Amino acid sequence: MDQKKTGELIKYFRTEKGLTQKQLADIINVSDKAVSKWECGNGCPDVSLLSSLAEVFGTDVQILLSGEINKNESEKGKMKKLKFYVCKKCGNIITATSEAAITCCGSKLEAMEPKKADESEMLNVEDIGGEWYISSEHSMTKEHYISFVAFLTDSSVQIYKQYPEWNLQLNIPLYRYGRLVWYCTECGLFYQDVRRQIKKDK
Repeated sequence: MDQKKTGELIKYFRTEKGLTQKQLADIINVSDKAVSKWECGNGCPDVSLLSSLAEVFGTDVQILLSGEINKNESEKGKMKKLKFYVCKKCGNIITATSEAAITCCGSKLEAMEPKKADESEMLNVEDIGGEWYISSEHSMTKEHYISFVAFLTDSSVQIYKQYPEWNLQLNIPLYRYGRLVWYCTECGLFYQDVRRQIKKDK
């Protein structure tokens, strides 16, 4: 293991995930000084920590050991930048991994830019043991409702269609990290990041 290369790779993955050194340290139960030491190339993570790091980063242990990232690996995380196109006439939902020329019902659709939800706008997310339980008190009338909720990981997307006059309640597989994206027919596209809290052993 090349300390410098592995340290640079840990820093790369951490920043791609939007984590601080302290946040990463808390997840894998080490000190933030340890993370800083690795990233500076002044030490390497204990072998027992590599699988946890790989899981957090959505990579594999061999990549961390090699300290090198290949093209396919560098493309990970792009799914969270997935573009959503919504037809306001028929409600059609179209996604693309890059800019695309999309038309529906005779009109050209523009990629929607998701807004980060503030505390009052966020969906309720609960870890119910093996699944995320998603719910909301958002209005669900015929004129004003959430038409879909999507859950994005580094390499996948799951879309859950919603209907007016239904309560927004759904269960999705439990991932450690992910991004919820949803579309309100009046207010537009929103997102919030979700992270499973790992309890430390006392």
